[in-house]
Parts: sequence; C-alpha cells; structure tokens
Amino acid sequence: CPLSAHTTPPLTASPSNMAAQTFAMPAIAARASAAPRAAKASKAATKAVRSVRVNGGGGEYGASGTSFYTTTEKQESYDSLDFVLNEKCKDLEVRTVIKEQLDACADITEALRSALVTVEGSENTFGDAQLSVDVIADNIMWDAVRSSAVVAWGASEEEPDIKPCNPKGRFTVCWDPLDGSSIVDNNWAVGTMIGVWSKESGDGEDGLLGATGRDQVTALIALYGPRTTVLVALDDGVYEFSYGCTPEGCQLPDGTFEPWICSRKQIKIKPDSKIFSPANMRAGQEVPGYKALMDFYIDSKYTLRYTGGLVPDVYQQFTKNMGIFTNPTSDKSPAKLRLAFEASPFGLLVEMAGGKTSDGVTGGSVLDVKIMAVDQRTALCIGSSNEVDRFNKMVLGK
Repeated sequence: CPLSAHTTPPLTASPSNMAAQTFAMPAIAARASAAPRAAKASKAATKAVRSVRVNGGGGEYGASGTSFYTTTEKQESYDSLDFVLNEKCKDLEVRTVIKEQLDACADITEALRSALVTVEGSENTFGDAQLSVDVIADNIMWDAVRSSAVVAWGASEEEPDIKPCNPKGRFTVCWDPLDGSSIVDNNWAVGTMIGVWSKESGDGEDGLLGATGRDQVTALIALYGPRTTVLVALDDGVYEFSYGCTPEGCQLPDGTFEPWICSRKQIKIKPDSKIFSPANMRAGQEVPGYKALMDFYIDSKYTLRYTGGLVPDVYQQFTKNMGIFTNPTSDKSPAKLRLAFEASPFGLLVEMAGGKTSDGVTGGSVLDVKIMAVDQRTALCIGSSNEVDRFNKMVLGK
C-alpha cells in the first residue's frame, strides 16, 4: 500500500560497496545515506509530508502492541529517518555517522537472510571459532568505516586493535559485529553493538584509550529478529528505527522507498521491574549475594526473560520499558563482557532512557570506567534503576 513520508536531501551520497561482498543481496536493500530507491513503475509525485503514513490495516513496526508488558499501539503515521535526525540530532557529522552505521545494519540484515551459519575455519583473537555470519557482518562494518568521510579510527570486537580509517575523519567507531554467535545457529535474535567516540576523547590519538563510555557522542544497538530495529542515542533521548516496514520498503508518493522509519521516540525505562535476565548464574555458587538475589526474583514472582544473547536480553528493556540484566563475576567465573564494545554502548542508551548501570565492583556507573585496553572486560548490571540499586546492595554490599 502506498505510504507518504517527509524526505530531505541525503547528507552524503557515497557509492555502495556491497558489490564486492561474496554473498547475494536481495533487491529490496535500501540505503539510509543515499537517495530513496525508485520503484519499478513511477507514480505521480505529490507534496511530501513529514511522516510515513500507514494506509489500511497494515500492522505496526517496532514494539508489538499485544505484549503483556508493552503499551505501544499502532500509529497513524511514522516519522522518516531524515526528519527525526534533522530535528533531534543537530550535529551534521553525527547524523552522517549514524546513517552510515544504519546502512551497515541494513546490509547485515540482508546477509543474515541469505547466509548459512557454518564454521569459517578461522578463529578470532580470543580463540573463538568464527562463524560465516560473524565474518560477513564484520566485513560489512569494516567496509562502512573505511569508506566513511567522518570515521578516523575503527575497532572490532572480533580483532580488538584500533585501526586507522580516514585521517580527516572525526570519530572512533567500536563495534561487536554480531553478538550472539552461540545462539544464531538456533535462528534466535542476535544483534550489533556500536559505540561512537570523538577522536579527541581519551589520552591518545585514537580517541578510545583513556576515554569512558560517557564520552560517546552516540551509540547504536541493532536487533535482528523477525524484523530489524535499531536503538539510537540522539540529542534528547533514545529513539528506535525500524528497517523495511513492508516487504518492499516504505513506498513514497513519487514511487521511491523509505528504508527506515522511526517506530518509537524518547523511550523510557521504568525504575521498577518484574522481568529479570540473570547471566553468569554459575557465579551464584561463589557469590552468596547473587544467589540471594536470584532467590528474591523467584520468591517475588519475577518473570524470567533470558536468551543468552546480550542484545536481546538488554534490548527488551526498551520494548517492555523495564528489566534488569545481571552479570557479576567471581574467581571461577571472570568477566567476559567487553567495556568498549558491549557495556559502553548499551550503558549510554540505558542511562539516557532513565535506567541505571553498575560496574559490578564499586557499584558506580559503567560509563565512568576508564577504557585502558581495547579488550578490557567488565562485570555489569544494567536496567531499571531501583533494580540496579538492589543488585548493588545485595551482591556488592553497596
């Protein structure tokens, strides 16, 4: 069905580099940083309005309106990506890097739809066997930053070295290309985590070492499930964008397509929760406070929602507007989460939405922990503020 959307001229019109990829890309792929794709049969252009409008009973995008915990209801119209970024992200170069990263998330979406999950025959720097989809997603991310006019440095969780990109660029981008490798073979939801720093932050020329998560200029978390949605930190809060809102994308009056729409705005996380996501439960054998916290959740009839994938387990806090993810450490269960690639991007988004974080050691915000090594690990508690306070009290004695 035809849709209408406000469109603005693209910030940059960089050529697509996907022809160099070794996997087939379906024809529906669209670009956030390029002009909308033309339809097969053009339609008479009419005056564009600022939002994507759903005509007829099509369903909704973003959070489901039928979930017990979710109150999001179908809207008559949805703002386009360009409209929201122009209104809610005043920095032109930050808008550019956001759109480039959204392009990469769209390309990863299409790759996941066509790629088999197989062992690649290689290992990352941590000795983990790399899957075909890990390599594809990481290559897409590297292509995005290396072709960018605004990215000076890049670092991947798959190979945590800070590498130069564009010497004239302004940003340092760190990413986990495909979090959830242990569950992707089950066809469960997985995701991409992206943190963006100014290269002027930190102690060195790369903008990362010596910086903190609070120094990020934006962060993006992509969730690849039945649909692709991405949380983005903008000037006044957290926004969610949904990719390809019909099988052909969002069609505009002139016959072109809108690849991204804003499905939710200024998302908030409530201070209390009845959902819990307990990671590293083995630590409960050594940390009495963690076992006591698990008993509290069960005795208080909290609902368990845990997949073993950091992205879906924390992302649900933005769709359910509540939640608590716990990952303490112990001598036999050391920290595994990466500060720069995982904890910092999610920490920025959760705290912007009114939630809270704990570094799992001092009880302070994970955003205040200095990044002293690219592969630095951290314990983490993140989610509804009162639940993080409970974790600090019961587990850390703070």
